[in-house]
Amino acid sequence: MSLIKDKINSENLPKHVAIIMDGNGRWAKTRGEERTFGHKNAINAVRNAINACNEIDIPYLTLYTFSSENWSRPADEVSTLMNLLVETLLLEAEEIFSKGLRMHVIGNLEKLPLLVREQLERVVELTKENTKGNLVLAISYGSQNEILDAVKNISSEVKEGKVDIEDINEELFESYLYTKDFPPVDLLIRTSGETRISNFLLWQIAYAELQFLNVLWPDFTKDIFFQCIVDYQNKERRYGLTGDQIKAQ
Repeated sequence: MSLIKDKINSENLPKHVAIIMDGNGRWAKTRGEERTFGHKNAINAVRNAINACNEIDIPYLTLYTFSSENWSRPADEVSTLMNLLVETLLLEAEEIFSKGLRMHVIGNLEKLPLLVREQLERVVELTKENTKGNLVLAISYGSQNEILDAVKNISSEVKEGKVDIEDINEELFESYLYTKDFPPVDLLIRTSGETRISNFLLWQIAYAELQFLNVLWPDFTKDIFFQCIVDYQNKERRYGLTGDQIKAQ
């Protein structure tokens, strides 16, 4: 039993947690191995994050699985990551389904190899009726591209007379994002000690709490996740108001 988990207030949980899973390469190098060794050993950390969310009923977890910039990495590393993604989906699909989780995928999926797309589509279809929670994989994803796509689509509909410029507001804009069916991010976690957002959910984290951990991703545990939730709950989220205004609500 986790003592840290016992500190969590079930009445004050984030609805949406997003994680930048960073540090696989450095984890491998500290062990005298190639970067790909770190990627292969990161699956337990992914399970820990998913299971922790599932245990305390956080409804949305988004994992930054492969960024649009990651395509520029060495070809052998990209190939390993794609193959590992397929293998992981094959191994984990039934587990995801049995937990009652629904899987979603966001990003420029046209760039993915056909086999990867087919496996992703298979798990999305398998889990589409599940209601226990939502696992969102950001793959071939870049937030700037997402925002530009939204702008282009809105502009096209304005040109066609389907949208009036006067009607464009935050709510309408969000309806054109990949994440239109998800709540905004409440908590963003990044591992490895880096303090960058790295083009991840830039619009969606506007009022998120940000936590940067000095932990390499393969070492990420459920207790680390639970501690992040405890730290989140110790923050006063004001959304531009004063502390007194929040207390008076």
